[in-house]
Amino acid sequence: MNHVKTALAELKLGEPATHQGLTVIPLASELGGTLEYMLLEDGLDRDLVTIREVSEGGSVPELTVENRSRLPLLIVDGEELVGAKQNRVANLTMLIPAAKTTDIPVSCVEAGRWSYSKRDFGVTDRVQNARGRAEKLQDVRESIRMGSAPRSDQGRVWASLEEEADALEAHSPTGAMSEIFERHARALDDFVNSLEAARDQIGAIFAMERGRIGLDLFDKASTFAAFFPKLVRSYAVDTLRRPRGGNSSRDAAAAFLQSIVEGDYDDHPAVGLGTDVGIVGDGLVAGALVNHDTVVHLTAFSEPGRHRERADRTGYAPYRSRRESLRRRYVD
Repeated sequence: MNHVKTALAELKLGEPATHQGLTVIPLASELGGTLEYMLLEDGLDRDLVTIREVSEGGSVPELTVENRSRLPLLIVDGEELVGAKQNRVANLTMLIPAAKTTDIPVSCVEAGRWSYSKRDFGVTDRVQNARGRAEKLQDVRESIRMGSAPRSDQGRVWASLEEEADALEAHSPTGAMSEIFERHARALDDFVNSLEAARDQIGAIFAMERGRIGLDLFDKASTFAAFFPKLVRSYAVDTLRRPRGGNSSRDAAAAFLQSIVEGDYDDHPAVGLGTDVGIVGDGLVAGALVNHDTVVHLTAFSEPGRHRERADRTGYAPYRSRRESLRRRYVD
């Protein structure tokens, strides 16, 4: 936890930039990351990584990752994995050991499909929308603190996606999160083209409507640059409904960083390499992956409220009825 606080203390805030209700405040640091690892997209492109179902029958909350590289593999919280029996997102950030096969925790973002589209998974140019990431982070951190596996509330994930699809008129026959991004691709690309990352930038604070704030911080500028367009799309989705929000001052951003420093910390062995750090503070939830004294990735959100009733804590019991409901919706 001291490594997280040190990394936060070294941050320098840049000048805010705003586009259509999304404000981005750059974060830079003189601490340079020296860890070597491979990004998931690169590993898949080079045929050094395979992601597949854990068995022929599959299991909604987990997938198997085979890393054939000589380097650890970085999988970032919210990265979307498409293919196999249904699309998923990573539940938290993980470093998968080199030359190892590892089971990873995921959440389903395509409730209406449970059949093979292909045998393995690819990765997309997006991560889970920011509100969904915040809610998932809250539930995963709670699960870990209770001594359980790093699992989300799957029912909450589906309900949140359905609400977002309703608001943005982006339904698909299988309830896929991808439809939201694809339906609004032109608007989201405008955000990407209007907001640029500086050469030395390793992270950013993203301010959205109603004072909601998110943060993504990496160990080095090259990793942040690779993820910046994906993150912009993630946060931009949450501004499409209310494009006039999002203004935030550097003082507000500094206060948010300080609230992370002052939060309550817990740490646990990570999935794969390193230590998984959870942080709960005044109105926020955060998580970080630390390896070899380096904060590989830190994500934080002003804490989302629990506005929905959850009939089933795991979310898996109503899966069949949920799938059939989606099918009837688009057949009728």
